[in-house]
Amino acid sequence: MLSNIRQVLVLVNTIIEILREHGIPATPQRIAIAEYVLSARTHPSADDAWTAVKKKHPTVSRATVYNTLNLLVSKRLLKTHLLQEGITVFDPHVDHHHHFIDESTGEIHDIEWDAIKVSGEDSLHGFEVHEYQVVMRGRKKK
Repeated sequence: MLSNIRQVLVLVNTIIEILREHGIPATPQRIAIAEYVLSARTHPSADDAWTAVKKKHPTVSRATVYNTLNLLVSKRLLKTHLLQEGITVFDPHVDHHHHFIDESTGEIHDIEWDAIKVSGEDSLHGFEVHEYQVVMRGRKKK
C-alpha cells in the first residue's frame, strides 16, 4: 500500500514538474487532467478524459478539460488525431509514429515509425510535405 502511495506521489510530482517546465500553472484540476492523458496507454477523447477526471474531481467542468487538453497540445505535450470519423483523440506519444485501428474493438495501436516504409512523397509536385502518418485499419491477429 505504501509503495502505491509513493508511486502516485512520484507521478504527481513528475506531472507538476512537466507542467511548470512548459509554463503551465499546476492547478489540482490541470494536474489530474495531465496525469490522465500523459500516462494514457490509449488515445482518449476529451469526453474520455472528462469522465475519468470527474471521478477524482467531481466539480471539474467539461470546459476546463477541453481548455487544458488544448493547452497541452499547444505546448506540444499531446497531439490530436482525427482517426475515427467525428472523434478527435489525444495522443501522449508525440514522436513520429503511425496508427492501427482494430475494427473489431475500436482500439487504436501505435505503430513505430520505422515499421512502415512510405515512399513517393518526393513525387508530389506542387506540394510541400511537412508531416504524414499511415493509419491502418483491420483486425489484430489472435
